[in-house]
Amino acid sequence: MVPHSSCWRGEHGKMVVMSSLKDTLKADLTTAMKARDEIRTRTIRMALAAVSTEEVAGKAARQLSDDEIVKVLTREAKKRREASEAFAGAGRAEQARAELDEQAVLEEYLPAQLSDEELDALVQEAITESGAEGPKAMGQVMKVLNPKVAGRAEGGRVAQAVRARLAG
Repeated sequence: MVPHSSCWRGEHGKMVVMSSLKDTLKADLTTAMKARDEIRTRTIRMALAAVSTEEVAGKAARQLSDDEIVKVLTREAKKRREASEAFAGAGRAEQARAELDEQAVLEEYLPAQLSDEELDALVQEAITESGAEGPKAMGQVMKVLNPKVAGRAEGGRVAQAVRARLAG
């Protein structure tokens, strides 16, 4: 994955910088299509569609930053994991496998996930920084912690780590 960006004159003559992650996704889509890699092609198309949907959501269309695209891809990966668990629970192994394959492709574009030790260290740092004590202070800790873990740990996992640390 080689980051690169392109620029063009947008509305009112302002220079607009296109997200390098979006460029990478488009280039990888072309490569996957040429290689006739159905899973990658399908997954990257879905990811680009989710990004496009997010770009036109709201009052005005806008260009997403790489950080915003990472959030979209994280959300899509989580959907795949949950769908896989649902299919596996229903005894539909083939569909579960397909969802996991898509999740694996999406995770190639996401930052490396934090290990439990790294997450614990960040949680402790955020608790110290916020001066929080007890379970009721979870919001304070999450406010400090979320920017530090953005895209590198799932929200539920972060909340669970904070809850455990504050409880005991």
